Amino acid sequence: MSTTSTAPPALSPLRAGRRRRAASRRRAAALLGVLVLALFALSLMVGQTFYGPGEVWRVVLGQDVPGASFTVGTLRLPRAVLGLVAGAALGIAGVTFQTMLRNPLASPDIIGISAGASAAAVVGIVVLRVDEALVSGMAIVAALVTALVIYLLAYRDGVLGTRLILIGIGIAAMLDSVVAYVIVRAAAWDLQVAMRWLTGSLNGATWGIVLPLVVAAAVLMPALLAQSRQLELLQHGDDTASALGVRVERTRLTVIVAAVALIAFATAAAGPIAFVAFLAGPIAARVVGPGGSLMIPAALTGALLVLAADLAGQHLFGTRYPVGVITGVLGAPYLVYLLIRTNRAGGSL
Repeated sequence: MSTTSTAPPALSPLRAGRRRRAASRRRAAALLGVLVLALFALSLMVGQTFYGPGEVWRVVLGQDVPGASFTVGTLRLPRAVLGLVAGAALGIAGVTFQTMLRNPLASPDIIGISAGASAAAVVGIVVLRVDEALVSGMAIVAALVTALVIYLLAYRDGVLGTRLILIGIGIAAMLDSVVAYVIVRAAAWDLQVAMRWLTGSLNGATWGIVLPLVVAAAVLMPALLAQSRQLELLQHGDDTASALGVRVERTRLTVIVAAVALIAFATAAAGPIAFVAFLAGPIAARVVGPGGSLMIPAALTGALLVLAADLAGQHLFGTRYPVGVITGVLGAPYLVYLLIRTNRAGGSL
């Protein structure tokens, strides 16, 4: 007499619910991806001269299209790719910090990492007067060094999220003071160049600027995605994660290095685009719902924010605004709201 094993009836509704949530998350992520592709295509078509999808597609394939080859291929395509990749890098790096430290304020642009890159770039432009390539290198190194200093100052038998955030905010304030001092002493021409590093902008995007970021993202994003499961377990606390087999400090150090490097390369390419790393994770969580990793949805949301803000800054107002101005207008009210909500709930950072 043969017997067949069946799952307990009580587990079937639970599994069905999990499948429904997983399917819903996939649909939401797919919708984000479609919106990103639509905005990317729109960025290539819209400008002083409108080019249709067919003309744009021919330029992307490398064909010679009179007028469009220069406007789309040389001006708009590098700008759109920079917005796409920088936004994705900021989004995935931001949600990595927020997940690891279990705090929505634990964003690289809040805790001073972006400020380190900006301060180094402004000093390089105004004081040392170095060329653009060296400025980008200084920004990358400064972001990594700033993150290391914050990590070491916050380390005491492990890294406590609240302590790291507070130290990071203090470091950011110090670096912002350095930037303000240098800017006050800057000549008018140097000031115009330095403003790119203070607001975040896609203006002047070239393949020489974009390609290092694309290469870095191609290496570092998969490295972060490979740690997504361990990162989810860290949300339950170091002791629980360790009991479940996670090497806590090694995982934390790995994701910090990868996330900071992404922030550094994105900032070196486009400047510190305000609040994208801060907003992408919470928005993605609202869109896709609870459960599972937010890394891919946050990357898509970051790209969506940058592309949408760049289009708005170019075409929706009487004058053109850098992308960082638009994202700053969006992010600042949310930061105030988050602080007020935390205070009313009787919580702390």
